[in-house]
Amino acid sequence: PRILICVPTGSTPVERKAIQDSALAAGARKVNLIEEPIAAAIGAGLPISEATGSMVIDIGGGTTEIAVMSLGGVVYANSLRVAGDAMDAGIITYMRKQFNLLVGEASAEKIKKEIGTAIPTSGNTYLMKGRDIRSGTPKEISLKEEDTAEALKPVLTQIIAGIKDALEKTPPELSADLVDMGLVLTGGGALLKNIDKLITKETGLPVQIAEDPLSCVALGTGKALDQEETFSNMLIGG
Repeated sequence: PRILICVPTGSTPVERKAIQDSALAAGARKVNLIEEPIAAAIGAGLPISEATGSMVIDIGGGTTEIAVMSLGGVVYANSLRVAGDAMDAGIITYMRKQFNLLVGEASAEKIKKEIGTAIPTSGNTYLMKGRDIRSGTPKEISLKEEDTAEALKPVLTQIIAGIKDALEKTPPELSADLVDMGLVLTGGGALLKNIDKLITKETGLPVQIAEDPLSCVALGTGKALDQEETFSNMLIGG
């Protein structure tokens, strides 16, 4: 089979070669790589082959990919090593410091999905069970949206800083397009409540969440493999 694999924009040539070699060793006939934000943009249906600028922010599990694209190429790309997993870790740290409560990764992810928010907008509460650090016995506390916003703040601050950095390094002509087109969020992190409002507040630009953020990268990769001729200049190696 022909195989197309997504790689983070920040991956090194050595890492990319290792990925290609392992796919070839597994029995692939031909292996190409595609950078994750390009795959996400294709999956989200952005006009990346046109002469306008498009910006995609793909917040996955391990990395946040930020890219500005135009005419089928990447104008600016950056890969941040903070994303969904770092949000879970932030919640675990916050629970320990604030409530002396030990919670596991699965519980932290559940908090993020149930009540996690970038900007607290409702009085929702969530009962959280864990182990008291001092006594070692199980205990239950009531979490508010304000707590999760506070816990996620350090990670979101880094992501916002990455977005601002990308906007500063974008050529002025394409910046003008971004005012009209806005930014597109993909990946599981795009599902965090009010994350679009926070980015709009910090950058002043409109933010859209892709139709199916979780599947954008996979769908875009499939599309690029199906229409190899159309997207050939976006594929690496082979």
